[in-house]
Amino acid sequence: MTNESIVLFSDGGCSGNPGPGGWAYVLVRGAEKRSVNGGEVMTTNNRMELRAVISGLEAAKEMSAAEGSPPDVAVYTDSQYVKNGITAWITTWKRNGWRTASKEPVKNRELWTELDALASALKPSWHWVKGHAGNELNEECDRLTQEAIASLRA
Repeated sequence: MTNESIVLFSDGGCSGNPGPGGWAYVLVRGAEKRSVNGGEVMTTNNRMELRAVISGLEAAKEMSAAEGSPPDVAVYTDSQYVKNGITAWITTWKRNGWRTASKEPVKNRELWTELDALASALKPSWHWVKGHAGNELNEECDRLTQEAIASLRA
């Protein structure tokens, strides 16, 4: 089997912030497409954005485990928090003992640590997409996120 590229779209959100939250990812590899969502009763938008991309990268890693080498993964997120956090801010946070520029502890550190480990292993490319702008897979993630939130309020 060839080591085909994987495209990962992710999204997260809340009804209230904090409040009931949902996350979703869509993973595409060749003709294979996988959509997964989940949620938490009391959380924040940022936690759900992180959970979505972490879950998607875990699935990408599992999907390619038998092939012996990490796949090429392209991650698409509408969250500047996730994209900037993993591509720019995290280096400074780690150097500063997981403190922000204002010396405050980094919020969601445990999720950032998870994401950092996955990103180090898979070395994905990171792409920001504008949310609610007609991108089919981003819109699918948003719909699945909203479904997850609705299921928590039912």
